[in-house]
Amino acid sequence: MKAIMVVGTTSHAGKSLIVTALCRILARRGWRVSPFKGQNMALNAYVTLNGGEIGHAQAVQAWAADVTPCVEMNPILLKPQGDMTSQVILMGQAVGKVGAAEYYEQYFDRGWQAIEHCLNRLGHEFDLLVCEGAGSPAEVNLKHRDLTNMRVAKYLNAPTLLVVDIDRGGAFAHIIGTLELLDPDERALIKGIVINKFRGQRSLLQSGITWLEERTGIPVVGVIPWIEELFPAEDSLDLLERSGKKKQGSEITIAIIRLPRISNFTDFDPLDAEPTVTVKYLMPNQPLGHPDAVIIPGTKTTIPDLLVLQKTGMATEIKNYAAAGGTLLGVCGGFQMLGQVLVDPDGIEGQAGQYKGLDLLPLKTWITSNKIARQRLVTSNYPQAGLPVAGYEIHQGRSRLLELDTGEKESAYKPLCDDPGLGIVDVGQKIWGTYLHGLFDNGPWRRAWLNKLRHQRGLPSLPNGIPNYREQREALLNSLANLVEAHLDLSSVLPSQKE
Repeated sequence: MKAIMVVGTTSHAGKSLIVTALCRILARRGWRVSPFKGQNMALNAYVTLNGGEIGHAQAVQAWAADVTPCVEMNPILLKPQGDMTSQVILMGQAVGKVGAAEYYEQYFDRGWQAIEHCLNRLGHEFDLLVCEGAGSPAEVNLKHRDLTNMRVAKYLNAPTLLVVDIDRGGAFAHIIGTLELLDPDERALIKGIVINKFRGQRSLLQSGITWLEERTGIPVVGVIPWIEELFPAEDSLDLLERSGKKKQGSEITIAIIRLPRISNFTDFDPLDAEPTVTVKYLMPNQPLGHPDAVIIPGTKTTIPDLLVLQKTGMATEIKNYAAAGGTLLGVCGGFQMLGQVLVDPDGIEGQAGQYKGLDLLPLKTWITSNKIARQRLVTSNYPQAGLPVAGYEIHQGRSRLLELDTGEKESAYKPLCDDPGLGIVDVGQKIWGTYLHGLFDNGPWRRAWLNKLRHQRGLPSLPNGIPNYREQREALLNSLANLVEAHLDLSSVLPSQKE
């Protein structure tokens, strides 16, 4: 099978972005391309059509390739839980929770078998695979059990690009050090070096490029200029750095609580793309202030993150904000936190017990071992009736609206859509809760919700007859591909012709 591999000298070198760009570039050239990442560690997940979980980055790469995301593109997804353990997603399904040592004892062989199976299946279906590594391929203490870097490259005999982030400093040392630590058969697969995130004049870099090529015998095939992040990283390390920068023309501010185990923060990319909205991520120990809305996002472990909010005082600030008439939205784990009670009878998220929620919605949630993961298409009731809304569920837990047990004729809470189990909103449309990820991807729904906030500020409504976020994403993918293609020579890694 034909394949290209992309590895990095470090985490955050830009591998995901380069693979995304390659998928779009090659698809536009007529190749039928599939992304692939054997093992991914991330809390941003996407649910495929058959209900399997993969890393959200691989879903974006599939969209860049103009193909449908599937579990074979990311057979192993590790979702850290914050207690030195991770949930293991194998072939799209949750199969266990283990620590690092136990993972490699229990899942290394199974994981490699799954990787081989997926590579062979994708290789039969597609002209070319664009494969992404993870972290660094030269971690000498981990190489013997590395499932996703040069082991994959060697299996495929794939010409490999080595990406370095020059903005960090020390790029030449990173490149030389990585190459020195690779085995000879691994180094032989490195066919090109890509210098990423370059700021400044190319002429000032040329002497370094010449030295590097003479020293290594490997061509520098690309110098990619600094790009403002078009898509989020796979973890939340950079959220605080890029949040809260007020845009020119911004009229409302939305604060998102940066929970310790925040997950699926890609939900809020469409809000960040709104020219009139400033998105600000807040640590639990930071003051909440007076934003136009507060969002409690998804989390891998609801109860431990809820306890952090209570310990830091953020829980009290959120309740005071709501009492003062603020608009509050909880998504998935954030939805569960808004309830009265959370019960974890089996200690799935830590210590078994019953925990008091924020008591802002009449909700009781049981944490269960069975995970719900599925795509959904529903019709909205609020903030505007009749809007089609697409998204997906990923959660462990079942919630029940307690008011349904009281016999009251008129509830103070209404179903958010035509499936009452997906979320509720109070009659004043101030407190919102939903299990639906991808809610803001729906352009008309997003604008209707934002217009509620704008009216509170006396601002005019924005038009809500707009396309969904996927059309904006298409434009971003094309812009990314155009920029990378102008600065990258693929001749050293691209097969000469399609079969």
